[in-house]
Amino acid sequence: MPKYSRNVLIALCAAGAAVPAALIAQNTTETPVADKPAYGSFGFDTAGMDRSVKPGDDFYAHANGTWAKNTAIPGDESSYGAFNTLQDRSREQTRGLLEAAPDTTIGRAYATYLDTAAIERAGLTPIAPWLAKVKAVDKAGYATLLAEADRNGIDVPFAVYVGQDDKAPDTYVVSVRQAGLGMPDRDYYLSADPKLAQAKVAYQAHLARVLTLAGEPDAEARAAAILAFETAIAQVHWTRIDSRDADKRYNKMTLAQLTAAAPGFDFATYLRANRTPADTLIVAQPSAVTGIAALIAQTPVAVLRDQLLVRSLDGFAAVLPSAFDKERFAFFDTVLNGTPEQQARWKRGVAFTSAALSDEVAKVYVARYFPPATKAAADEMVRNIIAAMNRRIDKLAWMDAPTKVKAHAKLAAFVPRIGYPEKWHDYSALEIRSGDAFGNALRANQWRHDDMVAKLGQPIRRWEWGMTPMTVNAQANFGLVAITFPAAILQPPFFDPKADAAVNYGGIGAVIGHEMSHHFDDQGAKYDAQARLVQWWSDADVARFKALSQKLVAQYDAYQPLPGMHVKGALTLGENSADLAGLAAAHDAYLASLKGARPRVIDGFSADQRFYLGWAQVWRRNYREANLRQRLLTDPHAPSEQRSWIVRNMDPWYAAYRPAPTDRLYLAPAARVKIW
Repeated sequence: MPKYSRNVLIALCAAGAAVPAALIAQNTTETPVADKPAYGSFGFDTAGMDRSVKPGDDFYAHANGTWAKNTAIPGDESSYGAFNTLQDRSREQTRGLLEAAPDTTIGRAYATYLDTAAIERAGLTPIAPWLAKVKAVDKAGYATLLAEADRNGIDVPFAVYVGQDDKAPDTYVVSVRQAGLGMPDRDYYLSADPKLAQAKVAYQAHLARVLTLAGEPDAEARAAAILAFETAIAQVHWTRIDSRDADKRYNKMTLAQLTAAAPGFDFATYLRANRTPADTLIVAQPSAVTGIAALIAQTPVAVLRDQLLVRSLDGFAAVLPSAFDKERFAFFDTVLNGTPEQQARWKRGVAFTSAALSDEVAKVYVARYFPPATKAAADEMVRNIIAAMNRRIDKLAWMDAPTKVKAHAKLAAFVPRIGYPEKWHDYSALEIRSGDAFGNALRANQWRHDDMVAKLGQPIRRWEWGMTPMTVNAQANFGLVAITFPAAILQPPFFDPKADAAVNYGGIGAVIGHEMSHHFDDQGAKYDAQARLVQWWSDADVARFKALSQKLVAQYDAYQPLPGMHVKGALTLGENSADLAGLAAAHDAYLASLKGARPRVIDGFSADQRFYLGWAQVWRRNYREANLRQRLLTDPHAPSEQRSWIVRNMDPWYAAYRPAPTDRLYLAPAARVKIW
């Protein structure tokens, strides 16, 4: 489930379903699991289904409907589902580890974050020197100050980072991307949708309140000027659909070329001050970057200062007086996501410490909560699904034989990463002080930036994951030809060694297949076995693949989770095609794992029914309306209900459930999308 960092959040949990016995195949030989699984009698909570809904009308509701009706979203969440259940468990586990280690660096960081009385007593004193710099900057010093802000972890109009060069993946390169928006997407500024227009009004009010809390005069007029500046930035921003295209994003330029194209901003000074001096860069969205530079040139410095002032106060709100913390929550969580209550301070403390000292926390977490047997079982499942993908490649009618050879080579190059990385970061340069919550946050941001820029000119860190073992997540990394599954996702209900194999393959097996399939989706397939961004397919392969992919785009474009708001098929194509391919490969792998045995019925469910129900339970999630609206605009994943419906393209699902041609999800065989 990728984005550009290939990071993807995944949600799994238990659900249930059943069908009339007449529809169940008469199989005889599979032995039920000996021990009781964590969920239900075979790894699936059948009480969560809604048997009144036909599978062919809404497979998500059939499997999860009772759970959805009976599960309230907690007050401190914008959505809630299986992912949250498991993340709650991981967070509680981590909390215990932090509280048990008060004399360690991680324990000190956690305890200091929780000391809100000390934060209140300090007031704005810790951030005051920085705010004074911001308020004093002129146009000549803006580029230098912006670089300092970036190192401090404050959002600035350009996102500059050090990463692999897509066309020379053994080399690190400096990249520049569009940024500069305080709200999640350009549509929040430009759309005529009444709900988004309301959010825009609320955002201006938020900007004014932050300025007022900071003691600044004329807050309303200054907030309006910030909003006007960001609205102009939104007008030059690329859409998310364009921005996900790896070919469009790869624009190598010399610094001289960028300077000539963007005379409104001193990139040479900025990069030097940002500790990323470079003669050659990758500019992801050239017209947006040059457009933002031009806007900076024509915008009064007072507006630039005010934007940076608000960004600073919002960025550090959690370690500033509670008035700033509450104000930030009121807009970004309540207005934009519908969340009525702020998370308990300890939950946010776990998140802060896990981000600031990720590997120090990870070391104790995996030692306590990740048994070797789980890693071994996951490794075996990965091998089985890779083998299934190889068999599927052989059967592809749309791919030429020479390309199939290269596709097999790419699968052979995969690096499965299970549980935790083989090497840890060194935090000896990061000082954590008791009683200095703001300073700890600032120094953690600076350490992270310095660690990133230190990569320039060095060998690729193939051991680096970019996520923690405590995170319920999975990742496909195109630059490393890797698939990654942290420890926290490899536990019930994601993966349960005591559960029925069909449920495990439909759950975590499909997730493994999904991440694997990302390397062959409409963007991942642009990277070869050596991780180079290069066309390794024939032109005819590309044309046939695009034609099949467009059918999936059209299928998802038709879904309308909110009135007037459809899923964006082009934005979610990578995730939807990975679901399609990953679930199919996992099903093949499950059948192969039986080694010829005929699986029997368990509690009235055939093997294939259990497999697809295992898939449906992965996507349990209830959304607040504001959160769902934001996801439809920004998330490359379709909502959970629509993700579960990918089964309507799979022949074995039809054999398992026998939907009628009149059922809402039914597709005639010729209309079912099959790619991998």
